[in-house]
Amino acid sequence: MTATFAVSDEKNRWLREKMTELGVTEADLEESFVRSSGAGGQHVNKTSSCVQIRHRPTGIEVKCMKDRSQSVNRFLARRELLERIERLQKGETFRDARVEKLKKQKARRKRRAGGKYEKE
Repeated sequence: MTATFAVSDEKNRWLREKMTELGVTEADLEESFVRSSGAGGQHVNKTSSCVQIRHRPTGIEVKCMKDRSQSVNRFLARRELLERIERLQKGETFRDARVEKLKKQKARRKRRAGGKYEKE
């Protein structure tokens, strides 16, 4: 049984289903908590809300400090970890996904700028 996090029931259910689909169990995960950095002020300085998860079988590590809430960060870290495991199973590398994202961004910018400088 996986833990329930401070997100909607639908998101918790999705996480459980995705973990089952990919064959990831809570026993496979090594989780630690460290102090976050960045915005959040005194709250961030006093609590260990940054979550660091390592998937033992694959060695993939994810660190998440997007939210001030440790529970939300635990969910987000697991989601990111599952996405990376899924890409690994499909044969994609992390670099491939990043390169594709950058190509899409560049194409989008080019399309937007195309009409901007056309002469009439």
